[in-house]
Amino acid sequence: MRALTLPGTTLTVAALCLGTAEFGAAIARADAFRLLDAYTDAGGNFIDTAKVYADWRPGERSIGEKTIGAWLRQRNGRDRLIIATKGVHPDLARMGVPRLAPADIAADIEASQRNLGVDALDLWYLHRDDESRPVTEIIETLNAQVAAGRIKHFGCSNWRTERIAAAQAYAQSHGLQGFRANQMMWSLAAVNHKALGDPTLVAMDAAMARLHTQTQLAAAPYTSQAHGFFHKLDAGAISSAGAFRDGAYADPVNRTRYARLRELRAQTGLSLTQLVLGYLMAQPFPTVPVIGPASLAQLTDSMTAGDVALSAEDAEYLAADN
Repeated sequence: MRALTLPGTTLTVAALCLGTAEFGAAIARADAFRLLDAYTDAGGNFIDTAKVYADWRPGERSIGEKTIGAWLRQRNGRDRLIIATKGVHPDLARMGVPRLAPADIAADIEASQRNLGVDALDLWYLHRDDESRPVTEIIETLNAQVAAGRIKHFGCSNWRTERIAAAQAYAQSHGLQGFRANQMMWSLAAVNHKALGDPTLVAMDAAMARLHTQTQLAAAPYTSQAHGFFHKLDAGAISSAGAFRDGAYADPVNRTRYARLRELRAQTGLSLTQLVLGYLMAQPFPTVPVIGPASLAQLTDSMTAGDVALSAEDAEYLAADN
């Protein structure tokens, strides 16, 4: 599997990042360990998690991070992985109340260190934004955490383009570290934002893509395969886009993109998975899709895309609106 170095860092990561949102919960610990074993055995080294992962289910809090921490201990695997995790997510029962004060940042970083059993987090994302707080305070606080040795690099997730640009400009003008990666909702499938049910989620759009292209800020898109939307269309498992995940992908352009996927599949011999993930990796800026397999079969299928090099022309063709 190909690898790339995230700009502005010493982190050389695999082309595909392993998402772990249900580790220790819907994906039992033993199954999560098997996924981690298979991913690393195949050359993967980049793990994505979050302090809040699986907290939407009953049981132990932060079980996702704790499951990864247990694997690190049992496999002596710290040197095999670059760990990205996220913090300062709002309380799930109070999503409208942001948590981005300096004390929140410090508390969540320390909690993730304990959960994972690591001294320093390789890449730590702000899981959400609080637009009432100036980016100056946020960047200064994060740089203080870097100086203290608790995190090596930091990024943002679900931040609007304007806020990212302002934060980066402040960091650059003051000789400080800025965001090294951005996580957003993004896949080949166009998303219907009104159907998502969570207004704090931010998806890739033209303005954000321009920012990434101009600055070469790395992107690590979640929902990179649109929850299997195109695969389910291909299998005849959904009658309409509106019947899938409450209409989250109910955009007519997705039927056009599916037809183009089938066309390129016939022309290139690449699988649907390879084309869907290859589209993201063919962007004019570093892009590491986050994959979220629930089984070894799904992981194996996704990993076949790790060496795919789709042309920019094919990527543009797939995503064209008409």
